Amino acid sequence: MNRVPSVVDTTQVVCDFYDRYPYPPPVEDLETYRRQWDKLPRRRADFHLFWPASAFREDQSILVAGCGTSQAAKHALRWPSARVTGIDVSATSVDCTTQLKRKYKLENLQVYQLSIRNVSDLDLSFDQIVCTGVLHHLVDPVAGLRSLRSVLKPHGAMHLMVYAPYGRAGVYMLQEFCQRVGIQPGDTEIRDLIGALGALPEGHPLRTLLSKALDFQNEAALADALLHPQDRAYAVPQLFDLLDEGGVTFGRWLRQAPYSVQCGIFAKIPQRKRIELLGPPAQYAAIELFRGTMVRHSFVAYANDEERSHHQIDFTGDAWLAYVPIRMPETICVRDSLPPAAAAVLLNQAHTYADLFLPIRSIEKAWFDEIEGTRTIGEIVERTASPSRGAKDVDGARAFFERLWWHDLVVFDSSCREGPNSWVR
Repeated sequence: MNRVPSVVDTTQVVCDFYDRYPYPPPVEDLETYRRQWDKLPRRRADFHLFWPASAFREDQSILVAGCGTSQAAKHALRWPSARVTGIDVSATSVDCTTQLKRKYKLENLQVYQLSIRNVSDLDLSFDQIVCTGVLHHLVDPVAGLRSLRSVLKPHGAMHLMVYAPYGRAGVYMLQEFCQRVGIQPGDTEIRDLIGALGALPEGHPLRTLLSKALDFQNEAALADALLHPQDRAYAVPQLFDLLDEGGVTFGRWLRQAPYSVQCGIFAKIPQRKRIELLGPPAQYAAIELFRGTMVRHSFVAYANDEERSHHQIDFTGDAWLAYVPIRMPETICVRDSLPPAAAAVLLNQAHTYADLFLPIRSIEKAWFDEIEGTRTIGEIVERTASPSRGAKDVDGARAFFERLWWHDLVVFDSSCREGPNSWVR
């Protein structure tokens, strides 16, 4: 009888794979990344994406689980006052990260060769856990998620990412092709595979991905995509099952506009009202099916539902007037080739869907221009009020700032929820 590979066996296979083909490909220069994150508004936006209702701080403890060749070093550069811990099963990845630690004198970074299932061996707990592109490579993702949950502080937040199935259909077709013809990870076989991909027929689902993902020409990236020994993907319902079994609570999508019925094509299609009748997870599942090309799900998760509720953004009462909007770094304002009656168009350059843009009116442009990271919404509306514009449009402001949030154009610092400003009464 053939022996079924154990968790330890498969973990070792994955470890050996990454030792031979480290991913992402090792980098030596992080200066551009350092300069990018040297800007306080960018760090504030990132913090309040995870903790809207908490006062900004930079001394959090961060675990980068499955840190690869550079992710933990990047977080240590991003948050110089934080205590960053990186773990990975691959000795090559740990060595690459250690070299970056030495080069950039990252005294706030510790790196260990350790599997996620043994993370409790660190005897540490963390404010934030970053685990992107890892859970879907584990033999038992639920056990891995539970291990991470066990070292997350009660007020903690996770940044998780897993593969999505529909946009990766071409990847899984080629994975099966490689299995059927016996292609194994090896330098010659990978180079031959790169050559063969150029002959893919027009219309093959992988061709679109190849045109967008230039790193597929990199041998390690191609091996990671097509020859990985352990790989799975999660549609939205399966993802929510994973979170439930793993003991964590969904918070929000890292970029929520592609999943929102309020944004892009879903605000216009005849089925919008039917989608709105569904609960949020069912809405997300329907939207994933209609978009059809999502390749990953990146999201925020919390230790418990109470923590999620604490950080929930709510426009139903008056507390939103005390929210401080902070522009997302990728937000731009376009004033050329505008739709009729629009004073400008706002968009997040990180979005990959062309339908995700927000036309705005003159008063909305005035509100947007007043966003500088310290003023509350109430103060912004007060500052833009004038006799020529008439009375303060509180309801219009409510709708506008909620749309900004859904379109990933701002995050909010809601740590001072003092209720409505006196001028509203």
